[in-house]
Amino acid sequence: MDKDQIREVIARRAALELHDGDVVNLGIGLPTFIPNYLPKDVHVILQSENGLLGMGPMPDDCNRDENLVNAGGNYISANPGASSFDSATSFGIIRGGHVDVTVLGALQVDEKGNLANWIIPGKLTPGMGGAMDLTTGAKRVILAMEHTAKGNHKILKECTLPLTAAGEVNMIITEMGVMEITSEGIVLKEIHPDFTVEQVQEASGATLIISPDLCSMKN
Repeated sequence: MDKDQIREVIARRAALELHDGDVVNLGIGLPTFIPNYLPKDVHVILQSENGLLGMGPMPDDCNRDENLVNAGGNYISANPGASSFDSATSFGIIRGGHVDVTVLGALQVDEKGNLANWIIPGKLTPGMGGAMDLTTGAKRVILAMEHTAKGNHKILKECTLPLTAAGEVNMIITEMGVMEITSEGIVLKEIHPDFTVEQVQEASGATLIISPDLCSMKN
């Protein structure tokens, strides 16, 4: 798969985890493509931690409002009925447990549900963002990410980078499959038909538990 195909596979599958009426926060990068693949009968309320509830689709250059951007600085639109507020109120929504699902990217994740996604020591980082609040405040945490980074494992037995959150990840979605974090470890529940179980395991730094009900990746 090329980069665009990988992005589509992950975003399309992640969209199936969102349900009608959910309040959803999407991390920067790949997760922002998820609304493009939502089923027509599913309407979610998108929240941005910089102070907007009710984000609409990304506008084209002719229709963008210079005052409407998401937490990553990308231009967005606002649906009818959307509300804007200060960051303190926005994080009150997050910390108060009012976000049903957050979908984030990751540098590393491990079998205990630990997440590292904000810094690689020695490299310039734009800031921590709201990930620490989202992972502890959202009712469900899903990672939408490429399975490896330049051939290096991102799914590990134990994270080696500074943690964003400990034990908060519920699900991992990559181009290779769908994995659930359980008390026993990482369970491979769905696999993309382009890959074998052996290939998914080889691309993972943690020993995967293969679900007895393993099925093809939904799309």
